[in-house]
Amino acid sequence: MKLPLSGFRVLTFENFGAGPYGSMYLADLGAEVIKIENRAQGGDATRGMGPLLGEHDSHFFQAFNYNKKSVCLNLKTEAGRTAFRKLAATAQVVLNNLRGDQPDKLGLTYAHLADVNPRLICAHLSAYGRDNDRKGWPGYDYLMQAEAGFLHVTGEPGTPPARMGLSIVDYMTGITTALAIVAALLGVARDGKGHDIDVSLFDVALHQLTYPGAWYLNTGMETSRLPRSSHPSATPVQLFPTQDGWIFVMCMTEKFWRNLVAEIGREDLAADPRFATITARRGNRDALTEALDQVFRMQDTDHWLVRLRHLLPAAPVLTLPQALDNPFAQEIGMVRPLPHPLQDEFRSLANPIKLDGARLGQRTAPALGADTDELLREVGYEEAALAAMRAAGVT
Repeated sequence: MKLPLSGFRVLTFENFGAGPYGSMYLADLGAEVIKIENRAQGGDATRGMGPLLGEHDSHFFQAFNYNKKSVCLNLKTEAGRTAFRKLAATAQVVLNNLRGDQPDKLGLTYAHLADVNPRLICAHLSAYGRDNDRKGWPGYDYLMQAEAGFLHVTGEPGTPPARMGLSIVDYMTGITTALAIVAALLGVARDGKGHDIDVSLFDVALHQLTYPGAWYLNTGMETSRLPRSSHPSATPVQLFPTQDGWIFVMCMTEKFWRNLVAEIGREDLAADPRFATITARRGNRDALTEALDQVFRMQDTDHWLVRLRHLLPAAPVLTLPQALDNPFAQEIGMVRPLPHPLQDEFRSLANPIKLDGARLGQRTAPALGADTDELLREVGYEEAALAAMRAAGVT
């Protein structure tokens, strides 16, 4: 398969989730993504987090770094900076997810690198950006969820603030950065000049407030927590208990509402003035929930899914193991085997993008420094120089 980003080289300085998640999309789509890592620090911090596969390798690290390469360089040495600049001359992108005050100190900005490659894109993914009083602040997904109001609207009413179960701000910021990089590459192809790109976790988190943000900014309307993970305006769009678990039902349109009451034999609910319109149902949400609870509790989840799946959107509430063991996920290839040198039965989650109906290819994440010598030879280093750099702790 000819991948769309084949031929593009991306150098990354990345740790944890946001940067690696975004650059993995670039790698999956064909870019040569080269992680620049510091051997003395053990490389990407996630190499040592969670269940380990071996020295400097973990399941956490694998999940964010498929299809990449690894070069060890210590940029705090002059020899390391020189080697990096030689690599930058051959690349189209340099990406980092460091604190906002670090890229300039380490020479990762366009101003520092334009002399070796005027077409270079320098992408900076930071917690708060590089142009404000918080540029030196460290920051992580959970903090952004807290400050951007996510915890205020997540969970059941009357319970402590709750974050989303996954690091969604990290992932969205990574994807946003990947999109910005691809757009910038198109611009360089047109204009011939590179530049800096900045994306921050904070900005992306705030931008994700979308319509609740628009409601508050323009009408003062405050979106708050609702029982059963309900939608703030449409109803019934929420969880319902079944005989053996929970089901999520989404009557986002009048058609779906009519289909629901007809299928469960409760057309009387549609005729009830309290539930006759979307506005009326929203104002009488608790009474409607009570009436529908009585119906859904009569059968198990599978029963309701069979009856409703062709009439309106509905889904079972699965545990994480159930979600990953879901036969549908196996059938469509989202969960697939990916043999690892240290674990033959290793499995991975596939990239969700398909090209011409086919899943994107995948190889396991690189060992620490696995590609150092090969790539430095490519930019002119002889064996004696490589040996000297290893001995001096540069690589």
